[in-house]
Amino acid sequence: MPAIRYEAPTSIPEAIRLMQADPAASVMAGGTDLLVQFRAGVKQPSAFIDIKRIPELASFSIDANGLRLGAAVCAAELGESAEFKRLWPGLAEAAALIGSTQIQGRSSLGGNLCNASPAADTPCSLIVNHAECVIAGPAGERTTPVEQFIISPGKTVLGRGEFLVAIRLPRPKPHSADAYLRLTPRSEMDIAVVGSAVSLTLGPDGVCTAARVALAAVAPTPLLVPEAAAALVGSRLDDEALSRAAAAASAAARPIDDKRGTIAYRRQIAGVLTRRAVAMACRRVKGGY
Repeated sequence: MPAIRYEAPTSIPEAIRLMQADPAASVMAGGTDLLVQFRAGVKQPSAFIDIKRIPELASFSIDANGLRLGAAVCAAELGESAEFKRLWPGLAEAAALIGSTQIQGRSSLGGNLCNASPAADTPCSLIVNHAECVIAGPAGERTTPVEQFIISPGKTVLGRGEFLVAIRLPRPKPHSADAYLRLTPRSEMDIAVVGSAVSLTLGPDGVCTAARVALAAVAPTPLLVPEAAAALVGSRLDDEALSRAAAAASAAARPIDDKRGTIAYRRQIAGVLTRRAVAMACRRVKGGY
C-alpha cells in the first residue's frame, strides 16, 4: 500500500489551505465510505484531510430557526438527541440506517451526502425537509439546496478547495412531520433497492397544505418528485390522493436493471413506499408523533 499523508486541521481556513495546496487530497468526515474505497483501489488520494477536529464541524445546534448540523457530526451523537428525533423523525430514521452501531460512531450525514451514492438514505430525507448545504472554499462561503448538491453518482457541486462544512434545516412548521422508508433485500445492513422520503404539513381542517416527496436508488441522483407532492396538496390524504401520489412516484422513477432489482420492480416499489411513507407522516402529524 503506498504511503499517504494524514492531516487534521483545526479550523476551516486551515483545511482550505491544505486542499488548495494538494488538489488530490480527500476530505474525510468519517471515513466509513472513503477508507473502503481507498482499500479497494477505487480512490487513491494523496492525503486524507480529517475535518473532525474542526469544532464547528463536529457539533450541532437546534434553535428557533432550526438545525445547524456540522458536516462531521457522527450519526450516533445525532441519534442521541431527543429534540432532533422529535422534530425530524423521518430524517432520524434515515440517519439510523447508516451502517452498523460501530460505523455510526464515525459516519456522518455530511459524509453520506458527499459520497453521492444514488442509494444513500439521508439525502432524500434532507431534501424533503428543505435542507441546504453550507460550502466553504477559497472564495468564501456559499449555500446550495441539497437537491442541487449531488450532480451524478459520486460527484457533487464542490469545486477545487471547497468542502461541505454544515447542513442547515429550517424548523418544521406547526402540524408537520416527515417519514422515510426503504426496501432492502435483507433485514441486516444493506443498500436500498428503493427509498422514499416524505414531509407533510396539514391545516387545522386536516387538509394537506404542503408536501415534499423524494426517492432514492431510482435515478443517478436523489430524485425530488413535485408531481407526487402536488397529488397530496389540497387533499385530506385519502386513498385516492395516496394512490395518485404513488402513481406519480412510480412514473418519475428512472431506475436501472441490476442484481438488486428490475426496472419494473423498482418503479412499483417506489409507489408502494411513497404511499406508506405519506400515511406514516400523516399519522405522526395527527398523533403528535
